[in-house]
Amino acid sequence: MDSPQLLIVYHSHTDGSRQMAEAARAAAASQAGVEVRLLCAPDAGPADVLDASGYLFVCPENLAAMCGLMKDFFDRCYYAALDRIEGRPYAALICAGSDGSNAARQIARIATGWRLKPIAEPLIVCTHAQTPEAIAATKQIGADDLQRCRELGEAMAAGLTMGIF
Repeated sequence: MDSPQLLIVYHSHTDGSRQMAEAARAAAASQAGVEVRLLCAPDAGPADVLDASGYLFVCPENLAAMCGLMKDFFDRCYYAALDRIEGRPYAALICAGSDGSNAARQIARIATGWRLKPIAEPLIVCTHAQTPEAIAATKQIGADDLQRCRELGEAMAAGLTMGIF
């Protein structure tokens, strides 16, 4: 039997989401018996979604919404995976300036359509970027927040290898 596969799909314009995805990937990859794939949203397609056993979706929230290339990923993959991945586990990591809840809701609605099973509440990292300069600036995610991302990645991988999701 093949090892379960965790697919981590991310979009990052100012590097915060990439740092979060990398932290989750590193911890997930430390678990024996699971294959971990980290793909930037433009590089992920329907075949990647269909091949995976579980998912981490990682993106920034901008203007109270999931950012463009993550939305593009879901647009390209949604119908190709519809009725073919139900019951698989997922979690979401959101990098937000102040809130993040709308992006989390958007991902949850898409996951509901796919009939995915949430394994954790959305992990939202708030950067407190509120000025145009701060919003556009490269982000540096703090150690405590990166640790939370690692813990979620590790838990996701462990659950997949143990077959509890």
